[in-house]
Amino acid sequence: MIADDLRCALDPVAFAAIIGFTTPDPWQIRALRWPGKRLLENCHRQGGKSTTAAILGLHTALYYPGSLVLLISASSRQSSELFRKVSDFTDRLEHKPELPEDNKLSCEFSNGSRIVSLPSSEATIRGYSGARLIIEDEAARVPDELYYAVRPMLAVSGGRLILMSTPFGKRGHFFQEWTKGGGNWERIESPVTENPRISTQFLAEERASMGDWWFNQEYLCQFVETSDTLFSYDSIMGALDKAVQPLFQIPTGAVETSGIKPLFGREGP
Repeated sequence: MIADDLRCALDPVAFAAIIGFTTPDPWQIRALRWPGKRLLENCHRQGGKSTTAAILGLHTALYYPGSLVLLISASSRQSSELFRKVSDFTDRLEHKPELPEDNKLSCEFSNGSRIVSLPSSEATIRGYSGARLIIEDEAARVPDELYYAVRPMLAVSGGRLILMSTPFGKRGHFFQEWTKGGGNWERIESPVTENPRISTQFLAEERASMGDWWFNQEYLCQFVETSDTLFSYDSIMGALDKAVQPLFQIPTGAVETSGIKPLFGREGP
């Protein structure tokens, strides 16, 4: 028993097996065993993102006493659905842990860990700090201001951050982190072509029904142009030239006095 518990503590894939998730896909194994601080999951619809995240959240709460795990989505309903997956996995444990607090949006373990499903409003989540793990579900649809409000919660704890999503155009923080986030992020991509459980017949019906614009995002993990764009993202970025100086400069003194950073030009000499 002790050996099994130790194995589960050291290997989230082994932990997943004891709660009934015995056949993870290769990308899920990679995500479960991910040792880093920042993870981007670009995964097709119905690919298992939420299941993987729920297992990681529960594993963190059980084996790292005193942990705070935060679940964030574009809507409160989505956050609560992810939390429900955590609760379902908790119920599958052979020895269910004591939960001094257990409701539809959060739970507290006897070891001091907490898993909290947060509302989707940036203004109402700022009271949390010291998170060990933050999971952002459907990150491509989460408002940027919400994302930037949760990042400081990792400042002191040095905790981990997972952004998981299906693409939704060339916009927002998920796209920016995926394309320009640099080497701080581990990136995992899982298009539907790597999922043997979804039939080619179903996919053919989906492509015929929704068209290439939606299909390429929802199933092939492609960042495509937004539907209302006039100029393509690549055209706009290609037109920028850092060597060209702005026509007008904001006086340095005015910037320092107002505390407002200039949108164009330089802050100082």
